Amino acid sequence: MTRLLLLLACALPALAQSAADLAELYWKQRRWEDANAAFRAAVKADPKNPMLRVRWGLLLLERFNPGEAADLFNEALEIEKDFPPALLGLARVAAERMDARAAELCRKALEKDPKLDEARELLANVLLEDGDFDAAAAEAQKLGARPGGRAVLAAIALLRDRDASAELAAMGRYAPGYARIARHLVLNRRYEEGIEYYRKAVEIDPEFHAARSELGINLMRVGRSAEARRELETAYEAGYRSAPTANSLKLLDTLEKFETVRRPRYVLRFHRSEAKLLAPYFERELARALDTYERKYGFRLPGPVQVEVYNNHADFEVRTLGVPGLGALGVAFGLSLAMDSPSARPPGAFHWASTLWHELSHVYVITATRHRVPRWFTEGVSVHEETAANPEWGDRLTPDILAAIRKGELLPVDRLDRGFQRPRSPGQVTLSYFQAGRIIDYITRKWGWEKVAEMMRAFARPVPASEVFPAILGISTKEFDDAFLAWLKEEHRAALDNFDRWTREIKLLHEARRAENWPEARRLAESVIAAFPEYVDAGNGYEALAEICSATGDSGCARDALARYMKQGGRNPESIKKLARMLEQEGRAAEAEAALARLLWIYPVKDEDLHRRLATLREILGRWDGAAEEWRAVLASGTVDPASAWYGLALASSRMGRTAEAREAVLAALEEAPGYRPAQKLLLELTRAEQERKND
Repeated sequence: MTRLLLLLACALPALAQSAADLAELYWKQRRWEDANAAFRAAVKADPKNPMLRVRWGLLLLERFNPGEAADLFNEALEIEKDFPPALLGLARVAAERMDARAAELCRKALEKDPKLDEARELLANVLLEDGDFDAAAAEAQKLGARPGGRAVLAAIALLRDRDASAELAAMGRYAPGYARIARHLVLNRRYEEGIEYYRKAVEIDPEFHAARSELGINLMRVGRSAEARRELETAYEAGYRSAPTANSLKLLDTLEKFETVRRPRYVLRFHRSEAKLLAPYFERELARALDTYERKYGFRLPGPVQVEVYNNHADFEVRTLGVPGLGALGVAFGLSLAMDSPSARPPGAFHWASTLWHELSHVYVITATRHRVPRWFTEGVSVHEETAANPEWGDRLTPDILAAIRKGELLPVDRLDRGFQRPRSPGQVTLSYFQAGRIIDYITRKWGWEKVAEMMRAFARPVPASEVFPAILGISTKEFDDAFLAWLKEEHRAALDNFDRWTREIKLLHEARRAENWPEARRLAESVIAAFPEYVDAGNGYEALAEICSATGDSGCARDALARYMKQGGRNPESIKKLARMLEQEGRAAEAEAALARLLWIYPVKDEDLHRRLATLREILGRWDGAAEEWRAVLASGTVDPASAWYGLALASSRMGRTAEAREAVLAALEEAPGYRPAQKLLLELTRAEQERKND
């Protein structure tokens, strides 16, 4: 019967409405494929009807296909210019993608149809997501008794820590309203509260599986995996098979392959393939960071922090799905955080220790402020803490950031959150991280860290920066913006003034290198370094100069260029290992060891040679505890020569007086290679020493 109706609809334009009605019926019955086929037939029968395309697009948007939905909305606009429902459809797609054009599209739809309440409701929600509470409230008030408008007003009250009971009562048992409130809470990092509002949405409408999926995803974020699985499986089995739902369930299966390290102050989770290798390094940095932050922030976390380390970047993306402004390296959800493993990234692509310190700072700041802190402030503190932990850490000034400063693209501090949550360009997120970090640097230098701590305490209430700055720093946010920009430009005066020269000369440098015009190449390399010393990314002057100097036989120049590169924060493992070899050849074992040790914070995976070289250097320096750790790393790396690694561990253990560990290790070496003479000799020494102790 269904096929017959569709055929009739295709054949007879007069029956197009019948196909459309059938599509709506199937949609209501959740027969998604039948509804899609019916809409296709209706559009074919009446191709000049823009509303049919809009309704079809809304079906596709609901069923996880925003790309094709947007195409249909655009087709509707081609049929009828500025068709309000089509503009609203595009606004919904933009809002789902956190696209800055969402508000503009809503306003355009309302210009054409001021009574289009759905557009006004979406606009109110978009404005609230942007942090413009007053404008959001004004739009919501225009909606009168509409439940969606009451939901916006309730969310505003909750985010301002005010009583929302009147608005919730006016909203009634409107499940989408509770889900929308939950979303606003989650976007402001108030995960536990968001979870409760998602629960209310599902209690009101158990078939509201979009809310159930979000409930499951947020339960995962706060580390409640068993509950998360129940909610996600219920949604999935009911046919709600969005990518976040399906991928989150797959991730829960993946997490079963993780190993857990439990300590009183933290819980560490790694994929079992790299747990033994990475755990010692992560545990050391975790303990150091927790000790530092407890002293600096003046309090102890209320419970252990959970750290999940993902060896697959796609898994990390699923784990952090839906977080606006995601830096794609790590993310904190209260007392839990997730981050990439160094193995999830190309060698040198990121500094895992710096990322760990960054995310742990979030844990403290978010906890201290009861999750009320503005995004720009907690991001700024975390970026500041990276270089506070070590001046070589943290992300460096980039050409794109320099260009943005020159063009005046920094946001006022009052609106800086928008640079993270709804950026107008892909580069605005990176620029906002940089700006926020430099703001905290500036406050610390001019007023001292205590003022940052005071601001943190002030942000434990949902107050705007326009109130906090005058109260604590004694200046308005406008005055602060002007003073900060002047300071920032002075801080980076050389790079800003020489940017055009640097842009021109770096191209000439690489042309001279290709032509092997070494004198000119060397001059240009020194010039681009002087013009923009912070630049250590691909094609930088330091590595170019090292190559040029090596080609002309000036090893001292090459070594110094790589040392400058490393000190400036360069992270290319091969360049740092090259520097270490030069230092080692010159008999500077301590400096060579220090250079290689930096790579443990960058890329300690898939590099057995790094661990062997470090172990050997530490033996030379008599640092037996560090040597033992590196021999264990060699074994954890899956070496094809375990006998020598067991022997190295046995030797280090014996030098530290750990006879039992030394004996166990040397026996393991001999089990791998029974004829291994150094191990035989060491076992004999250990046996002789043990016998002498017994005789004494």
